[in-house]
Amino acid sequence: MESTLFLSANRLLPLHKNRTLGSPQISFSGGNLGFSRNNSEIRRIHLDRKGIAFVASALGSRNAKRGTVVVPDPDYRIPVVLLGLAGGLVYTDNLLPAAPAGLLGLLLLFQTTRVRFVFDQEALEVKVGNELEESGENVFVGGKNRWKYSSFVNWELWWPNFPILVYFKEAQTKPEGQVHFFPVIFNGKQLYDAMVERCGPSKTSGPN
Repeated sequence: MESTLFLSANRLLPLHKNRTLGSPQISFSGGNLGFSRNNSEIRRIHLDRKGIAFVASALGSRNAKRGTVVVPDPDYRIPVVLLGLAGGLVYTDNLLPAAPAGLLGLLLLFQTTRVRFVFDQEALEVKVGNELEESGENVFVGGKNRWKYSSFVNWELWWPNFPILVYFKEAQTKPEGQVHFFPVIFNGKQLYDAMVERCGPSKTSGPN
């Protein structure tokens, strides 16, 4: 059975109260972290010595350490394409196919604003909101929306040049393997790099 992005929130991940986002350096009790902003920017979360998390930005997921928490940026291309398609169908009086395309586009647009893939030291977890709240139990197969990298059997990104779906199969939910499909509402390049780094290579090639 497929996983879904209809998720409920339970509790907040505490953020460091003294973070500074307006300068090129972010100060915390464990030291300073420098960061750059460009098209390959990827959001990360770091833990200070007291275990308190704060959100920062860092360049390039391929050079990330396994202790770094990676959160790919949201990507609105799929919902925008669906809403544009729905608008075109309405314009040509094709109301019947326009309705499901428009509804799916609106749903994915809403989910893009709130759903996040979080790659921590040992597992991939689905969280919600800018504060990265826990998403609760999976409504289809049960259990937490968190899967250890060691349980991954295989994964794919369809299609690399314009990723639409990310698929993975894990043996944590059930021994024979559980399949999950998620729409790619994240930066496809950042998602692919994080999956390769944490889960091993895929049969598909990386997105351009």
